[in-house]
Amino acid sequence: MANPWLAFWSLFLLFVVLIAIRDVFIQKRHAIKHNYPVVGNLRYMLELIGPELRQYWVANDREELPFNRSERAWIYSSAKGQNNTAGFGTAEQIYSVGYPIIKPAVFPFPDSKATWPGDDKTAIPCLKVMGEFHKRKRPFRPESIINISAMSFGSLGERTIRSLNIGARDAHAYHNSGEGGVSPYHKQGADIMWQIGTGYFGARDEQGKFSIDRVAQTVADTPSIRCIEIKLSQGAKPGKGGILPGAKVTAEIAAIRGIPQGEDCISPNAHSQFSDADGLINFVEQIAERTGLPVGIKAAIGNLDFWEELSDKMKTSGKGPDFITIDGGEGGTGAAPLTFADHVALPFKIGFQRIYKLFQEAGITKNIVWIGSGKLGFPDRALIALAMGCDLIHVARESMIAVGCIQAQKCHTGHCPAGIATQNKWLQAGVNVDVKAQRMRRYLKSFRKELLALARACGYEHPSQISGTDIECSTGVNKFSTLTEILGYEKDKVPFTSMKDYTKTP
Repeated sequence: MANPWLAFWSLFLLFVVLIAIRDVFIQKRHAIKHNYPVVGNLRYMLELIGPELRQYWVANDREELPFNRSERAWIYSSAKGQNNTAGFGTAEQIYSVGYPIIKPAVFPFPDSKATWPGDDKTAIPCLKVMGEFHKRKRPFRPESIINISAMSFGSLGERTIRSLNIGARDAHAYHNSGEGGVSPYHKQGADIMWQIGTGYFGARDEQGKFSIDRVAQTVADTPSIRCIEIKLSQGAKPGKGGILPGAKVTAEIAAIRGIPQGEDCISPNAHSQFSDADGLINFVEQIAERTGLPVGIKAAIGNLDFWEELSDKMKTSGKGPDFITIDGGEGGTGAAPLTFADHVALPFKIGFQRIYKLFQEAGITKNIVWIGSGKLGFPDRALIALAMGCDLIHVARESMIAVGCIQAQKCHTGHCPAGIATQNKWLQAGVNVDVKAQRMRRYLKSFRKELLALARACGYEHPSQISGTDIECSTGVNKFSTLTEILGYEKDKVPFTSMKDYTKTP
């Protein structure tokens, strides 16, 4: 009987020789492989798994970007229902410039006096009603101030979309569809914010042009659509249309979007239905009138000329968006050119401050529901956004992490190893919808529970009662200034009575 080990090593040696022959004599693209046959392949293998190697073995707990290990650990433990507390004090540099400090009250709001609109003791309803000021036929008060941000079916797989929607449903949050349209997987019971982008997916006629009839039909067929968001731009690539690589454009996605299968889906960089403030207002009013729903806009911030014009015309006409979502340049789940991701659009805090202050000077901030987006998926960041004037928070990448994303940064390739941002059936098979939906639900509820705890520590029952004077930021060595002083405004106070008085609209 032949020695099995001898046979094994003979085959292994033959394999190595074949690889060496290929590297030296056949392949012509890589000098490293030619000059260092066999061993040179290790360089490309290590490069392939570089992000995973860095985040687990190289980078320290507070170093990895866009989300460091400590941040991911908090999301994972919250989503899994595990202990998400920390021990042995903070590892942050609390004197570093810009570091925020939340100021606790001497007498916190007692947990024993807390109320809720229902049985969920993590519920935090929005204090404003979308569409109330403009008297829309179907106004909407979100049951949760923390909600899932825009991520399309296409960029995410169907199992992930189902998991997010079911998790949102069970946590009484809403789910933004993303610009790819409302797919069957968004219809698992959660309230939906339908996003309409420059490609008008789900809102197009047979010729690919915007169709108000199609919009009305989609809303009539989907009662869970509670509001519509017109995307002007997004944090990942403002001024450039959405990008869905051809590898992700399956037959199903092609049918839903009305595009060719297997080809890159690149949305136009601008809307065809309007090109100025008057046109936008007319577009908003047209959709709101036909559907009865609140209609808002989403944008990353740069030049302010348009916003000055919009605030002026909204003030004089009494018409326009019911809500405005400000997306920070640090945000973005979709594929984007590196330059756009790194250098285009203001960060959230800067962009929001400029727009909110501009509308406050026009005297119309109270007429609008303000939504913040862009790395706000943590209680401390959400509280700061609320103190700046936000009424709602949208969470995207943190939601992906909650359902299993490992930050491999392969979203744009179609080869997400966790099965989250891919259309590959094999990779998606690892996503257990029941398990991931419960993780999403627990993340949202844990988030709200901690946000409520922060608000009560400051002496408030509802987080939206927080103000800029309740937060200070380091502005230099041993120098701290209130958020109000840094922003140059104090947000409008929203009247509040008791949590139980803010129930969901029918």
